[in-house]
Amino acid sequence: MMRQKIILDCDPGHDDAIALMVAARHPAIELLGVTVVAGNQTLDKTLPNALHLCQHLGLDVPVYAGMPRPLVREQVVAANIHGESGLDGPVFAPLTRQAEKTPAVRYLIDTLLASDGDIALVPVGPLTNIAVAIRSEPRILQKIQRIVLMGGAYGLGNTTPAAEFNIYADPEAAHVVFSSGVPIAMMGLDLTNQTACTMDVIERMEGFGNVGGRLFGDIMRFTWKTQHEAYGLDGGPVHDVTCVAYLIDPTIFTMKEMYVEVDRSGGPSYGRTVCDYFGTTGKPANCQVGITLDGDRFWDLVADCVARYN
Repeated sequence: MMRQKIILDCDPGHDDAIALMVAARHPAIELLGVTVVAGNQTLDKTLPNALHLCQHLGLDVPVYAGMPRPLVREQVVAANIHGESGLDGPVFAPLTRQAEKTPAVRYLIDTLLASDGDIALVPVGPLTNIAVAIRSEPRILQKIQRIVLMGGAYGLGNTTPAAEFNIYADPEAAHVVFSSGVPIAMMGLDLTNQTACTMDVIERMEGFGNVGGRLFGDIMRFTWKTQHEAYGLDGGPVHDVTCVAYLIDPTIFTMKEMYVEVDRSGGPSYGRTVCDYFGTTGKPANCQVGITLDGDRFWDLVADCVARYN
C-alpha cells in the first residue's frame, strides 16, 4: 500500500493533538514533519505543546517552529476553548524534546522542492506558515499535491457570526492559500461540528488502557467542558482530525465543489469564507468543501489509531 506523505501544520490545541495522534499511527499515512504556527495560543505555547505531544507519545517526527504572528491583523488566540497553555487538561513530564533548528517555512519550501509532488499539506490552524512559504517561493505551488485544511464554514462562524477561528486569525494568509490554484479540500465547521466527542466516545478511547487512550481522555474531557460552556455542544468537536481522516478514507465524507473566497474587507464579515454553494457567481470551483460525514466510520478510524499506541 502506498502511504500518503503529509506535513501536518498545526497550533496545538486539543483537536490538533488528536489529529497528530491519528496521523502518526495510521498505516496509510507517512507523517514527514510537524510545523507549528501561532493560533490557538501564541507560538511560545503551541510549539512546546507539539513537542510535549511527540515526547509523551514516543513519536519520532521532527517539529519545526513557524510564524509567531498573522501577516497583517492583530493577533487573536482561542484561550476560551484551549485554556491558558493552549492544551490545558493533560499533565506532561518535563520537556526534553527540542524543535529543529530549521524554521518551519524553510522546511516546507526545501521539502516540497525536493519532492516528487507527492506531499499533501495538512494545515489545521491559521494558514500563516503556508502563505509565507507560497509567497517566499512560488515554485512550491507545482509541488504541493493538495492542501487539506481545517477552517472556514459555508454557514455560521464560531469566533464571529461570520467567521471560523482559523480563518479569522489570519484572513490575509487564507486568501493567499485559497487563491493559489492548488487543489484544496476545506473541512469547515458545517462538517467538523458533526464530530462532537461525547462522553461515550471518550470512555471508548480510555478503554484501550494505553498511553493513547489516556491522553485522549485527558484532552477531550477538558474540551467537553469548554465547548459546552462556549457553544452549548454535547461534546468537543475534533475539527482537525477530519483532515487526516479524509486523506485516509475519503469515502467517509460527502464533499461539494465550490468557489471559495475570503472576506478581507475589515467589516463584520472579516475572515468569512464566502462559499458559492449554488454556483451563482459562475466562477469555477477552487475547493472541495466538506458537507457531511459518517460518524460511526469516523470514530472507528480514530479508535483504530488510538489502539495502536503501546
